[in-house]
Amino acid sequence: MLTVSRWRSFTTRSAALGRAVGGVMRWFPIARRRMNSDLKLVFPEMSRHERNCLRRQMGRNMGQTLFEIYHNAEFHTRLDHFHVSGPGIEVIEAAQAAGKGAIIVSGHFGQWEAVRASLKARGIEVGAVYRRQSNRHYQRRLLAGIEAGGLPIMETGRVGTKTLVRHLRAGGVVAILLDEKHPDGTRLPFLGRPALTSLAAAQLALKYDLPMVPAYGTRIGDGSDFEVDFETPIPHTDAETMTRAFNDSLSTRILEHPDQWYWLLKRWQGV
Repeated sequence: MLTVSRWRSFTTRSAALGRAVGGVMRWFPIARRRMNSDLKLVFPEMSRHERNCLRRQMGRNMGQTLFEIYHNAEFHTRLDHFHVSGPGIEVIEAAQAAGKGAIIVSGHFGQWEAVRASLKARGIEVGAVYRRQSNRHYQRRLLAGIEAGGLPIMETGRVGTKTLVRHLRAGGVVAILLDEKHPDGTRLPFLGRPALTSLAAAQLALKYDLPMVPAYGTRIGDGSDFEVDFETPIPHTDAETMTRAFNDSLSTRILEHPDQWYWLLKRWQGV
């Protein structure tokens, strides 16, 4: 689909892939079962029709997100589509001016790459942590897209953690998506249910005295524009309290826009 439609405009191609993925999510049995299971946990009163509509819309948003990541270099040039606000961005800029790093925490919500694009437009390159994918074709395209958004890109694991620490100590900024299940994580509330959550971001923020800023790129309008909001940094207390505060922040966003979160993360599995 991407190859056949490459001559069309960025917005048209993004919307087309979104509709295709939305259709798959609406009818694909595995996706339907997995997502319905979690929706019933969080929204027990939601009707079957509402779940079907939400699943299709989520697929549409994720299809657009995937297209934008695949074409991240071009996505970063669409500065008129990013509407940036929030006190957190000034904190990050102040940290950079002082030669210090910062940790941006977000989730698989809206278009998380809009956060890095907004900062890169201000001269701040943001590295990212990612998980290697088993599908070789997808892994190649995904990694290339993430790298186009900013360096360094650090794979989860021991080697990636060492690179992450060096980057932060050198005054770098990194974005971490904290909404994936972490097998060795701590049980913390997420959307009203206990979920295994990594404390690593908060631990790094405390150890190196760095601001930990929740930030989100929410789709608005027809889905091609983004409200990029850098929230107030989470106060330094202890790692569990700080991570709990982030979970609450992301949960609020999801409850407001449930179709913009990726519901296939098996977030509550293994608790």
